[in-house]
Amino acid sequence: MLKRLLSSLGGQSRSRRVPRMPPDTVLWAVGDIHGRSDLLATLLEIVTADLLASGQQQRIFVGLGDYVDKGPDSRGVLDLLVGMSGRPDVSSVFIRGNHEAFFERFLSEPAVGPNWCEHGGREALNSYGAAAPPFRGDTEGWAETSARLNASVPAEHRAFLSQLIPSFSCGDYFFAHAGARPGVALVDQTDDDLMWVRGEFTRSAHMFEKVVVHGHTPSPAFHMDERRIGLDTGAYATGILTAMRFEGDHRELLQVRGLGGRIFTERRPIAH
Repeated sequence: MLKRLLSSLGGQSRSRRVPRMPPDTVLWAVGDIHGRSDLLATLLEIVTADLLASGQQQRIFVGLGDYVDKGPDSRGVLDLLVGMSGRPDVSSVFIRGNHEAFFERFLSEPAVGPNWCEHGGREALNSYGAAAPPFRGDTEGWAETSARLNASVPAEHRAFLSQLIPSFSCGDYFFAHAGARPGVALVDQTDDDLMWVRGEFTRSAHMFEKVVVHGHTPSPAFHMDERRIGLDTGAYATGILTAMRFEGDHRELLQVRGLGGRIFTERRPIAH
């Protein structure tokens, strides 16, 4: 009886983990954009103004990957992100998503075109004026499309894609596109898992060394619990692009919504 009572009291007194950013740091992270340059343009205006007004020494913007495909304007999204990466007053960090990996592969491996286009690549090609051939088996057609894309992708877009990274840590948070494989230390995660892991990560109760902030798995609303924060709200389909602000132990949500040709924004604090 005493043992059960002590166990019960111990369980009630266990404190929840409250993650924090380092002192003098404010950070914004945005979920999967997928070609929605209209939503991203508004979001970047709000986020940039907030970062510059914060007064913090470290002002960081993190893109969680999947900037291209599915939505109508992959090229416009990369234009905006290239501009953000060039700002001297904000430290920008851009993570590679699985869709960027597909995009880059198609530039040198036309054979991946049919599979890529089944997952949103067709829209990305259209945004660069390099329409896909109508048939999966048209080997020559895919090679021609790859050549047209190579000719259309600006040098600054290539440089941006080549500099994407698999993950980023700041304070008590770990940022990756898809998440992390349970049971593996964050420092030992493979690039493939960071880009592709899904159900094994989202359904697990495994607590990592840090709170994992990710995209990749879309949901109607953002997800937040003690172990992970999911910011992919399916912008290309829902018209909702989601970002989160981190400063000290505070979090704040920003959502940009496209509805009937108009853009609406919502910003609110999020309790732990």
